[in-house]
Amino acid sequence: MSDKDNYQFALAEAKKGRAAGGIPIGGALVVDGKVIAVGHNQRVQHGSAIHHAEMNCLENAGRLPATVYQRATMYTTLSPCDMCTGAILLYKIPRVVIGENRTFMGGEELLKSRGVEVIVLDDAESYKLMQDFIVAEPTLWNEDIGEED
Repeated sequence: MSDKDNYQFALAEAKKGRAAGGIPIGGALVVDGKVIAVGHNQRVQHGSAIHHAEMNCLENAGRLPATVYQRATMYTTLSPCDMCTGAILLYKIPRVVIGENRTFMGGEELLKSRGVEVIVLDDAESYKLMQDFIVAEPTLWNEDIGEED
């Protein structure tokens, strides 16, 4: 399957998270063409400081050998924040496919500087999902990215 096909798993998770009253960011971990895990931002649902989409996806993947992560691609609907960037680097995930980075620019340059292949799809649906969310829930969005209102 192509990156655009695999990306649909992350996008579906973003929609699932929003439908549950949360922040519409989703992730999918794909290894050797197989979806290992999916996840979405569940900070609201879990009252959590760390359940961003990528972190939730990694949590759902469970413990995996280092060699599995080193063959993985992380798909995420939004540019990964510093925390999620750190997890990608920690587990030596070599590829990240991002839905969009116009809403938020995370640690893409750090990922690239450490040899991670970063692909930005500039997906219009992901962008609209985030923009609609920010209009509806500006306080929640600012909380998620560590900003003041």
